[in-house]
Amino acid sequence: MTDTERILLGHGGGGRLSRNLIENEIVTRFGGKGPLAGLPDGARLQLGGETLVFSTDSFVVSPLEFPGGDIGKLAVHGTVNDVSVSGAVPLWLSLALIIEEGLEMNTLRRILDSIRTASEEIGVQVVTGDTKVVARGQCDGIYINTAGIGRAIPGLNTAVNKILPGDAVIASGTLGDHGMAVMAAREKLTLNNALESDTASVHRLVAAVSQWADRVKFMRDPTRGGAAAVLGEIVENSSFGISLREESIPYNPDARAVAEVLGIDLLHVASEGRMLLVCSPDIADSLLQSWKKLPEGAGAAIIGEVTEEAGRVVLETQIGGRRMVDIPQGELLPRIC
Repeated sequence: MTDTERILLGHGGGGRLSRNLIENEIVTRFGGKGPLAGLPDGARLQLGGETLVFSTDSFVVSPLEFPGGDIGKLAVHGTVNDVSVSGAVPLWLSLALIIEEGLEMNTLRRILDSIRTASEEIGVQVVTGDTKVVARGQCDGIYINTAGIGRAIPGLNTAVNKILPGDAVIASGTLGDHGMAVMAAREKLTLNNALESDTASVHRLVAAVSQWADRVKFMRDPTRGGAAAVLGEIVENSSFGISLREESIPYNPDARAVAEVLGIDLLHVASEGRMLLVCSPDIADSLLQSWKKLPEGAGAAIIGEVTEEAGRVVLETQIGGRRMVDIPQGELLPRIC
Protein backbone atom coordinates (compact mmCIF):
# COMPACT_ATOMS: atom_id res chain seq x y z
CA MET A 1 0.00 0.00 0.00
CA THR A 2 1.43 3.40 -0.97
CA ASP A 3 1.25 6.62 1.04
CA THR A 4 -1.40 7.90 -1.36
CA GLU A 5 -3.65 5.13 0.01
CA ARG A 6 -3.28 6.27 3.62
CA ILE A 7 -4.42 9.41 5.39
CA LEU A 8 -1.54 11.88 5.85
CA LEU A 9 -1.35 15.00 8.01
CA GLY A 10 -1.47 16.96 4.77
CA HIS A 11 -5.01 15.75 4.16
CA GLY A 12 -6.08 18.04 7.00
CA GLY A 13 -3.96 21.03 6.04
CA GLY A 14 -6.46 22.91 3.90
CA GLY A 15 -4.42 22.61 0.72
CA ARG A 16 -4.67 20.45 -2.38
CA LEU A 17 -4.56 17.14 -0.50
CA SER A 18 -7.52 18.26 1.62
CA ARG A 19 -9.42 19.34 -1.47
CA ASN A 20 -8.74 16.02 -3.22
CA LEU A 21 -9.89 14.03 -0.19
CA ILE A 22 -13.15 15.96 0.03
CA GLU A 23 -13.89 15.91 -3.69
CA ASN A 24 -12.85 12.32 -4.41
CA GLU A 25 -13.94 10.49 -1.27
CA ILE A 26 -16.67 12.54 0.39
CA VAL A 27 -18.54 14.50 -2.27
CA THR A 28 -18.69 11.45 -4.54
CA ARG A 29 -20.59 9.60 -1.82
CA PHE A 30 -22.93 12.35 -0.68
CA GLY A 31 -23.50 14.23 -3.93
CA GLY A 32 -22.02 17.36 -5.44
CA LYS A 33 -25.35 18.96 -6.20
CA GLY A 34 -27.66 21.03 -4.06
CA PRO A 35 -26.15 22.46 -0.85
CA LEU A 36 -22.80 20.70 -1.43
CA ALA A 37 -22.30 22.22 -4.89
CA GLY A 38 -19.15 24.31 -4.96
CA LEU A 39 -18.19 23.19 -1.44
CA PRO A 40 -19.22 26.41 0.33
CA ASP A 41 -18.29 27.16 3.94
CA GLY A 42 -21.97 26.96 4.80
CA ALA A 43 -24.90 25.09 3.24
CA ARG A 44 -27.89 27.22 2.22
CA LEU A 45 -31.07 25.38 3.18
CA GLN A 46 -34.67 26.30 2.39
CA LEU A 47 -37.15 26.01 5.25
CA GLY A 48 -40.56 27.21 4.23
CA GLY A 49 -40.07 30.70 2.85
CA GLU A 50 -36.81 31.28 4.70
CA THR A 51 -33.19 30.52 3.83
CA LEU A 52 -30.96 29.20 6.61
CA VAL A 53 -27.19 28.70 6.51
CA PHE A 54 -25.71 25.70 8.31
CA SER A 55 -22.00 25.05 8.93
CA THR A 56 -19.81 22.87 11.13
CA ASP A 57 -16.13 22.80 12.05
CA SER A 58 -13.72 20.93 14.36
CA PHE A 59 -10.79 22.40 16.26
CA VAL A 60 -7.63 20.58 17.34
CA VAL A 61 -5.19 23.44 17.98
CA SER A 62 -1.99 22.94 19.96
CA PRO A 63 -1.23 24.61 22.34
CA LEU A 64 -4.78 24.90 23.67
CA GLU A 65 -4.10 28.45 24.87
CA PHE A 66 -2.04 30.92 22.86
CA PRO A 67 -1.45 34.69 22.72
CA GLY A 68 -4.74 36.35 21.82
CA GLY A 69 -7.01 33.36 22.33
CA ASP A 70 -7.58 29.70 23.04
CA ILE A 71 -9.31 26.72 21.47
CA GLY A 72 -12.67 27.81 22.90
CA LYS A 73 -12.67 31.29 21.41
CA LEU A 74 -11.34 29.80 18.17
CA ALA A 75 -14.21 27.29 17.99
CA VAL A 76 -16.83 30.03 18.30
CA HIS A 77 -15.18 32.40 15.85
CA GLY A 78 -14.40 29.69 13.30
CA THR A 79 -17.98 28.50 12.93
CA VAL A 80 -19.54 31.96 13.23
CA ASN A 81 -17.24 33.18 10.48
CA ASP A 82 -18.14 30.31 8.15
CA VAL A 83 -21.82 31.14 8.60
CA SER A 84 -21.16 34.88 8.17
CA VAL A 85 -19.11 34.69 4.96
CA SER A 86 -21.81 32.43 3.55
CA GLY A 87 -24.04 35.51 3.68
CA ALA A 88 -25.94 35.00 6.92
CA VAL A 89 -26.48 36.41 10.40
CA PRO A 90 -25.26 33.76 12.89
CA LEU A 91 -27.84 32.78 15.52
CA TRP A 92 -27.20 29.39 17.17
CA LEU A 93 -24.28 27.08 17.92
CA SER A 94 -23.84 23.50 19.01
CA LEU A 95 -20.88 22.57 21.21
CA ALA A 96 -19.33 19.10 21.31
CA LEU A 97 -16.29 18.36 23.50
CA ILE A 98 -13.90 15.42 23.31
CA ILE A 99 -11.79 15.67 26.46
CA GLU A 100 -8.67 13.69 27.30
CA GLU A 101 -8.47 12.03 30.68
CA GLY A 102 -6.16 14.08 32.88
CA LEU A 103 -6.96 17.53 31.47
CA GLU A 104 -6.80 20.01 34.34
CA MET A 105 -10.25 21.16 35.37
CA ASN A 106 -9.06 24.78 35.56
CA THR A 107 -8.00 24.59 31.90
CA LEU A 108 -11.44 23.30 30.94
CA ARG A 109 -13.09 26.08 32.95
CA ARG A 110 -11.04 28.76 31.18
CA ILE A 111 -11.94 27.33 27.78
CA LEU A 112 -15.65 27.16 28.64
CA ASP A 113 -15.58 30.72 29.97
CA SER A 114 -13.92 31.81 26.74
CA ILE A 115 -16.66 30.11 24.71
CA ARG A 116 -19.32 31.86 26.77
CA THR A 117 -17.67 35.29 26.43
CA ALA A 118 -17.12 34.99 22.68
CA SER A 119 -20.70 33.81 22.11
CA GLU A 120 -22.17 36.64 24.17
CA GLU A 121 -20.07 39.27 22.39
CA ILE A 122 -21.32 38.07 19.00
CA GLY A 123 -24.90 37.46 20.07
CA VAL A 124 -25.08 33.74 19.27
CA GLN A 125 -26.50 31.16 21.65
CA VAL A 126 -25.14 27.70 22.43
CA VAL A 127 -28.29 25.56 22.25
CA THR A 128 -27.13 21.92 22.17
CA GLY A 129 -24.01 19.81 22.55
CA ASP A 130 -22.26 16.66 23.66
CA THR A 131 -19.35 15.63 25.90
CA LYS A 132 -17.08 12.59 25.64
CA VAL A 133 -13.98 11.66 27.65
CA VAL A 134 -11.26 9.45 26.14
CA ALA A 135 -8.29 7.72 27.73
CA ARG A 136 -4.91 9.39 28.10
CA GLY A 137 -3.03 9.56 24.82
CA GLN A 138 -6.16 9.38 22.65
CA CYS A 139 -6.66 13.16 22.45
CA ASP A 140 -4.36 16.17 22.82
CA GLY A 141 -6.11 17.71 25.83
CA ILE A 142 -9.40 18.63 24.21
CA TYR A 143 -10.97 18.67 20.75
CA ILE A 144 -14.01 20.83 20.04
CA ASN A 145 -16.67 20.64 17.33
CA THR A 146 -19.10 23.49 16.79
CA ALA A 147 -21.94 23.73 14.31
CA GLY A 148 -23.74 26.96 13.51
CA ILE A 149 -27.06 28.06 12.05
CA GLY A 150 -27.80 31.53 10.71
CA ARG A 151 -30.46 33.42 8.81
CA ALA A 152 -29.47 34.36 5.25
CA ILE A 153 -29.14 38.08 4.48
CA PRO A 154 -31.51 38.91 1.58
CA GLY A 155 -29.67 39.33 -1.71
CA LEU A 156 -26.24 38.44 -0.32
CA ASN A 157 -25.73 35.17 -2.17
CA THR A 158 -22.19 35.08 -3.51
CA ALA A 159 -20.90 32.68 -6.18
CA VAL A 160 -17.61 32.25 -8.02
CA ASN A 161 -19.41 32.40 -11.38
CA LYS A 162 -20.31 36.02 -10.69
CA ILE A 163 -16.66 37.11 -10.64
CA LEU A 164 -15.45 39.17 -13.63
CA PRO A 165 -12.09 40.59 -14.76
CA GLY A 166 -11.57 43.99 -13.18
CA ASP A 167 -13.25 43.07 -9.89
CA ALA A 168 -11.37 44.13 -6.75
CA VAL A 169 -9.88 41.76 -4.17
CA ILE A 170 -9.98 43.07 -0.59
CA ALA A 171 -8.51 41.73 2.68
CA SER A 172 -10.07 42.87 5.95
CA GLY A 173 -6.73 43.07 7.79
CA THR A 174 -3.27 41.62 8.29
CA LEU A 175 -2.93 38.06 7.05
CA GLY A 176 -1.37 35.10 8.83
CA ASP A 177 -1.30 36.43 12.40
CA HIS A 178 -3.13 33.43 13.86
CA GLY A 179 -0.87 30.77 12.41
CA MET A 180 2.29 32.65 13.34
CA ALA A 181 1.09 33.40 16.88
CA VAL A 182 0.36 29.71 17.47
CA MET A 183 3.71 28.66 15.99
CA ALA A 184 5.60 31.28 18.03
CA ALA A 185 3.93 30.01 21.21
CA ARG A 186 4.60 26.38 20.29
CA GLU A 187 8.25 26.99 19.43
CA LYS A 188 8.73 29.46 22.33
CA LEU A 189 10.06 32.16 20.02
CA THR A 190 10.90 35.44 21.76
CA LEU A 191 9.67 38.58 19.99
CA ASN A 192 10.13 42.27 20.76
CA ASN A 193 6.37 42.71 20.63
CA ALA A 194 3.93 39.98 21.60
CA LEU A 195 2.35 38.58 18.43
CA GLU A 196 -1.28 37.71 19.03
CA SER A 197 -3.73 35.57 17.10
CA ASP A 198 -6.18 37.48 14.92
CA THR A 199 -9.05 35.24 16.05
CA ALA A 200 -12.25 37.31 15.96
CA SER A 201 -15.70 37.33 14.45
CA VAL A 202 -16.27 38.84 10.99
CA HIS A 203 -20.06 39.05 11.32
CA ARG A 204 -20.06 42.85 11.52
CA LEU A 205 -17.84 43.10 8.43
CA VAL A 206 -20.36 41.02 6.51
CA ALA A 207 -23.27 43.11 7.80
CA ALA A 208 -21.45 46.26 6.64
CA VAL A 209 -21.29 45.09 3.02
CA SER A 210 -24.89 43.92 2.80
CA GLN A 211 -25.91 47.31 1.34
CA TRP A 212 -23.94 46.34 -1.79
CA ALA A 213 -25.23 42.76 -1.86
CA ASP A 214 -25.75 42.68 -5.63
CA ARG A 215 -22.12 43.70 -6.30
CA VAL A 216 -20.35 41.53 -3.71
CA LYS A 217 -19.17 38.48 -5.66
CA PHE A 218 -17.30 36.32 -3.14
CA MET A 219 -16.49 36.14 0.59
CA ARG A 220 -14.35 33.66 2.48
CA ASP A 221 -12.29 33.51 5.67
CA PRO A 222 -8.71 32.38 4.89
CA THR A 223 -8.24 29.68 7.51
CA ARG A 224 -6.37 26.43 6.72
CA GLY A 225 -4.08 27.02 3.74
CA GLY A 226 -4.40 30.79 4.10
CA ALA A 227 -5.13 33.29 1.36
CA ALA A 228 -3.24 31.18 -1.19
CA ALA A 229 -5.66 28.25 -0.74
CA VAL A 230 -8.78 30.44 -0.93
CA LEU A 231 -7.73 32.38 -4.01
CA GLY A 232 -6.25 29.32 -5.71
CA GLU A 233 -9.51 27.42 -5.32
CA ILE A 234 -11.69 30.16 -6.80
CA VAL A 235 -9.54 30.54 -9.95
CA GLU A 236 -9.17 26.79 -10.45
CA ASN A 237 -11.07 25.73 -13.59
CA SER A 238 -12.27 29.34 -14.02
CA SER A 239 -12.02 31.73 -16.97
CA PHE A 240 -10.31 34.36 -14.82
CA GLY A 241 -7.23 34.77 -12.65
CA ILE A 242 -6.12 37.06 -9.83
CA SER A 243 -3.22 39.48 -9.61
CA LEU A 244 -2.02 40.43 -6.12
CA ARG A 245 0.15 43.43 -5.30
CA GLU A 246 2.73 42.45 -2.69
CA GLU A 247 3.16 46.03 -1.47
CA SER A 248 -0.58 46.29 -0.77
CA ILE A 249 -0.98 43.09 1.27
CA PRO A 250 -1.19 43.94 5.00
CA TYR A 251 1.16 41.94 7.23
CA ASN A 252 2.07 42.29 10.89
CA PRO A 253 5.87 42.87 11.14
CA ASP A 254 6.14 40.28 13.93
CA ALA A 255 4.25 37.72 11.85
CA ARG A 256 6.68 38.40 9.01
CA ALA A 257 9.62 37.90 11.37
CA VAL A 258 8.33 34.52 12.56
CA ALA A 259 7.54 33.45 9.00
CA GLU A 260 11.08 34.33 7.89
CA VAL A 261 12.59 32.36 10.80
CA LEU A 262 10.48 29.32 9.90
CA GLY A 263 10.78 29.72 6.11
CA ILE A 264 7.02 30.00 5.58
CA ASP A 265 5.08 32.09 3.03
CA LEU A 266 2.48 34.13 4.93
CA LEU A 267 0.04 33.72 2.05
CA HIS A 268 -0.13 30.04 3.08
CA VAL A 269 -0.78 30.81 6.76
CA ALA A 270 -4.18 30.70 8.47
CA SER A 271 -6.06 33.74 9.72
CA GLU A 272 -9.02 33.20 12.06
CA GLY A 273 -10.48 36.70 12.20
CA ARG A 274 -10.03 37.96 8.65
CA MET A 275 -11.96 37.68 5.42
CA LEU A 276 -11.23 38.01 1.73
CA LEU A 277 -13.83 39.60 -0.52
CA VAL A 278 -14.23 40.10 -4.27
CA CYS A 279 -16.51 42.90 -5.43
CA SER A 280 -17.30 45.14 -8.39
CA PRO A 281 -14.62 47.83 -8.75
CA ASP A 282 -17.13 50.69 -8.50
CA ILE A 283 -17.88 49.91 -4.84
CA ALA A 284 -14.38 48.89 -3.71
CA ASP A 285 -13.37 52.22 -2.15
CA SER A 286 -16.73 52.72 -0.41
CA LEU A 287 -16.70 49.18 0.92
CA LEU A 288 -13.13 49.60 2.15
CA GLN A 289 -14.05 52.77 4.03
CA SER A 290 -17.05 51.07 5.63
CA TRP A 291 -14.73 48.34 6.95
CA LYS A 292 -12.17 50.81 8.24
CA LYS A 293 -14.82 52.31 10.51
CA LEU A 294 -14.93 49.02 12.43
CA PRO A 295 -12.09 47.94 14.77
CA GLU A 296 -11.90 44.54 13.07
CA GLY A 297 -11.57 46.21 9.66
CA ALA A 298 -9.12 48.98 10.53
CA GLY A 299 -6.31 47.29 8.59
CA ALA A 300 -8.37 46.48 5.49
CA ALA A 301 -6.77 46.97 2.08
CA ILE A 302 -7.40 46.39 -1.61
CA ILE A 303 -4.75 43.78 -2.37
CA GLY A 304 -5.36 42.97 -6.04
CA GLU A 305 -7.78 42.50 -8.87
CA VAL A 306 -9.32 39.84 -11.05
CA THR A 307 -7.61 39.36 -14.43
CA GLU A 308 -8.16 37.47 -17.67
CA GLU A 309 -5.15 35.22 -16.93
CA ALA A 310 -7.33 32.14 -16.49
CA GLY A 311 -6.64 29.82 -13.58
CA ARG A 312 -3.66 31.71 -12.17
CA VAL A 313 -2.97 33.67 -8.99
CA VAL A 314 0.06 35.88 -9.62
CA LEU A 315 1.92 38.03 -7.09
CA GLU A 316 3.40 41.28 -8.38
CA THR A 317 6.46 41.60 -6.12
CA GLN A 318 7.83 44.79 -4.62
CA ILE A 319 10.92 44.56 -6.79
CA GLY A 320 8.91 44.39 -10.00
CA GLY A 321 8.86 40.62 -10.54
CA ARG A 322 5.99 38.18 -10.85
CA ARG A 323 5.58 34.79 -9.20
CA MET A 324 2.86 32.19 -9.11
CA VAL A 325 0.95 31.69 -5.86
CA ASP A 326 0.11 28.00 -5.59
CA ILE A 327 -2.39 26.17 -3.42
CA PRO A 328 -0.44 24.57 -0.54
CA GLN A 329 0.24 20.91 -1.24
CA GLY A 330 0.51 19.47 2.25
CA GLU A 331 0.65 20.26 5.95
CA LEU A 332 2.73 23.41 6.53
CA LEU A 333 1.55 24.23 10.05
CA PRO A 334 0.14 21.25 11.95
CA ARG A 335 -2.53 21.76 14.59
CA ILE A 336 -3.18 25.53 14.31
CA CYS A 337 -6.97 25.44 14.06
